[in-house]
Amino acid sequence: MASPHDRAPLAELVEELLATDGPLTIVEAGEPVLRHAAEPFDGQLGPALLARFVAALRGTMHAAPGVGLAAPQVGVPLRIAVIEDPAPVPEEVRVARGRVPQPFRVLVNPSYEAVGPGRAAFFEGCLSVPGWQAVVARHAEVRLTGADEYGRPLDEVFSGWPARIVQHETDHLDGTLYLDRAEPRSLSSSRAMAERWAQPTPNAAAAALGFRLPEA
Repeated sequence: MASPHDRAPLAELVEELLATDGPLTIVEAGEPVLRHAAEPFDGQLGPALLARFVAALRGTMHAAPGVGLAAPQVGVPLRIAVIEDPAPVPEEVRVARGRVPQPFRVLVNPSYEAVGPGRAAFFEGCLSVPGWQAVVARHAEVRLTGADEYGRPLDEVFSGWPARIVQHETDHLDGTLYLDRAEPRSLSSSRAMAERWAQPTPNAAAAALGFRLPEA
């Protein structure tokens, strides 16, 4: 368990961040906090402060907008993330990507492991790497363990796009950006994504840009 001395600096950092109204500032690639494993949550924030911090993460995620946000992305090195995805996508995208609505969830000290050998490759982006997307082959199904904001155990299997979201956010807590797992030749600007690669799958991009997708 964290000592009172260890807890104070993080609590003070969060209080300072919450002193300003509105969304929190999202830090971008190049900031060291994004490249180090976050500290396991062990009561460094009291219940009231934790609730305020979670609410701020959710508000910041909505404002960005995004479907997930990890504490290191706002400069706080704690193993806490939030996810939420209303999945407002066309039917063909929903089917191709397995993108279904996800309610608001808080992930505390999460970790994941693959369920089966299946992998799925799609373009993804990151609020900490604005303006770019790249294809990442990820586990098609994962088992996520950890806890929620109230300390209740979490042990759940995610598949499709929700599996991608929880992998992406948990990776943030380990100091890993999606670019570390991406196919380099797939890297595309937001403009290129809108003009060329808005299809439900990255098959056309793979053919045109010269990279391979995992076998189904």
